[in-house]
Amino acid sequence: MTLSDRLKDKSLFKTQSYYGGEWHSGPDTFAVDNPANRSKLADVVDVGADGAKAAIAAAAAGFRVWRKTSPFERTRILLKWYELINENADDLATLITSEMGKPWAEAKSEVAYGSAFIEWSAQEAVRIHGETVTVPFPGTRGWTIHQPVGVVSCITPWNFPSAMITRKAAPALAAGCSIVIKPAPETPLTALALAELADRAGFPAGVFNVICGDAETLGPVMTGSPEVRMIGFTGSTEVGKLIMRQAADGVKRVALELGGNAPFIVMDDADLEAAATGVAQAKFRSGGQTCVSPNRIIVQSGVADAFLDLLEKKIAKIKAGDGFESGVDIGPLIHDEAVARVDQLVKDAVAGGARIRVGGQPLADELGGSFYAPTLLEGGNFDQAIARNEIFGPVASVYRADDEKEIIELANNTPYGLAAYLYTRDIGRVHRMSEGLDYGMVGVNAPMVGSASTPFGGMKESGIGREGGKWGVEEFTELKYVLLAGVNS
Repeated sequence: MTLSDRLKDKSLFKTQSYYGGEWHSGPDTFAVDNPANRSKLADVVDVGADGAKAAIAAAAAGFRVWRKTSPFERTRILLKWYELINENADDLATLITSEMGKPWAEAKSEVAYGSAFIEWSAQEAVRIHGETVTVPFPGTRGWTIHQPVGVVSCITPWNFPSAMITRKAAPALAAGCSIVIKPAPETPLTALALAELADRAGFPAGVFNVICGDAETLGPVMTGSPEVRMIGFTGSTEVGKLIMRQAADGVKRVALELGGNAPFIVMDDADLEAAATGVAQAKFRSGGQTCVSPNRIIVQSGVADAFLDLLEKKIAKIKAGDGFESGVDIGPLIHDEAVARVDQLVKDAVAGGARIRVGGQPLADELGGSFYAPTLLEGGNFDQAIARNEIFGPVASVYRADDEKEIIELANNTPYGLAAYLYTRDIGRVHRMSEGLDYGMVGVNAPMVGSASTPFGGMKESGIGREGGKWGVEEFTELKYVLLAGVNS
């Protein structure tokens, strides 16, 4: 069955880029493949540098209209986009599963998670308030206002093809900014479907734009154009640093959600069953291909054996396979290079003393695509590559530590600081350890940390800025102060 055959609304299957309110073709294309079976899904237009420049010019024109649009009208259009996404959630989930690989039910959950940011941001559009301020000069008044920052370049990853777009686009649009989105070349089809739905929602021409192509060609245009005033990026720390350097020449604002190395801490007073379930949920969601996926599972020594037994049973039941098949828990990794990288991390860990309790091998011969077996490792050390780098695969690596102080030191011994997880029933530990962990988000007895109403972002080399809640909208505004003289007392 072709991808088009799976869609209820076949007009959501787009391969051209969208900017200036129109769809644009071109002579150059790139292939998009299904990682579950390596079949080609589509040839998508690569707009090149000229297309990127045209899209930014369209966004600049759109911004002049959108910034003057009433916040109530912006809310209305955003909510229409939200409604259209929910109405077409099945087709969007089908696109996500086809190009990214995650199970269809999980893909549909991603659509709902992502659309929630649109609803929240739409409601925030009419709540972007300034305030009066006390000034020291007689006969004067002072106040502040929030104004949209301008044209925003959004560069998004492949692991959440819908949510990583809506999480950036919705608050930017609510604030009055126009946007140019460049999705990952692995997963452009979902982004283009979102553009089609944005067009139906009624955004003025140039306000919502999606361009596809090679990052090395499009990236410098999106970061270097003087008409772009802000760059939103989710991806690796290495690329995030490059974007910061490129943005520096124009003193552009950046919002960066970068790499993570999340610790998942299980203390000796924890509910071990809940902790093992939490690992299974947080670690294996999207096949471990999330920036907040637990990377180092640190268990207090006294309960480590019991915890490992529980976790082993749960991981052994996880089924890998094509995301359209019933009963599948995790899909493939994004491509064969990712499988090879994860496999090398596991082999290095075993060579360094770790032991495989479950899995530990690619499943290409068995399943035919870019699959890796759900895996449990124990007994490695914190100097190994698997502990120092994001695994980004379905591998849970468990380490032992003796006390609270040692665990905090081990957890913080990384340049990253996005998310951490802590399982304990001691309220004193909750406060001490959550405050002691150098991470932007801490889930206490909770395996998920993100929502539309709460701040999402990291510390240290895991990024700058926050997505979600009122903080996510404020990222896309400039705070202006106004002083009025000549006011009679």
